[in-house]
Amino acid sequence: MTISRRQVWALTLTMTALSAMRSSAQLNTTLTDQDRAEIQALSTTYRLALFGCKAEEYANLFATPGGYFGSSSRGEVRERDALMEMVLSYDRCNETPAAVPPATTSFPPPVIEPAPEGAKARIVNSRGGGFYDDVYVKTPKGWRFKSRNVISDSELAAHLTTQDFIEIRQLAGDDHGHYENLYGDHDNISPRGLTSGPDHRPFRTSGLRLTPAPEGVRGLAYLRTNGGHYEDLYVKTPQGWRIKERVYVAPTEVK
Repeated sequence: MTISRRQVWALTLTMTALSAMRSSAQLNTTLTDQDRAEIQALSTTYRLALFGCKAEEYANLFATPGGYFGSSSRGEVRERDALMEMVLSYDRCNETPAAVPPATTSFPPPVIEPAPEGAKARIVNSRGGGFYDDVYVKTPKGWRFKSRNVISDSELAAHLTTQDFIEIRQLAGDDHGHYENLYGDHDNISPRGLTSGPDHRPFRTSGLRLTPAPEGVRGLAYLRTNGGHYEDLYVKTPQGWRIKERVYVAPTEVK
């Protein structure tokens, strides 16, 4: 049996239409009042766990597997242990426990919308307009974060988005597990194990650390294979994000 080009084209169109219908069917188009209330409660619990240094409670708010917290400086923090380490890395967790500061009510209320994964929302958390870019998924244990990405005031002013940071991480290879987690002071970070003896430095970044710069976005990533690291510069072109500069710095001897 011979199939003509016209038949092949018609079959292709049919398959494309069916795929589009399936994608449309997967979109959650309704959220109940109870759903919205539970999602808003999730953010309240998040704040109390973060400022109260409740590491396990914080990690429990993310879907398993796949849920993550993301920011330019923290990376995409997916592992449960890393989520817990991140919470405990704040200076306030090493001081005398203090009351959680009251929530600011001057920000616009979040608009929770249906999304293919379940729901999404942009939650302004700064007077400069910085926000949480959230995606939620409903699990057997209730609503959880599929992702919570942070866009700071300066990143918003530079017109950087969550999608920009996702694309940069993909470009740099950060989604393949090639890079080490980083520990230390804010301006002096490296993987654990580069020096002899115990290393109790606090967690700083999961994989690739990104820093917005006037010329684009700079990246720092330590390789798992040999301890060397990349110092990158990424720029946005009409074709998308590209690596403008990648400098490999060889590892130094362990002291």
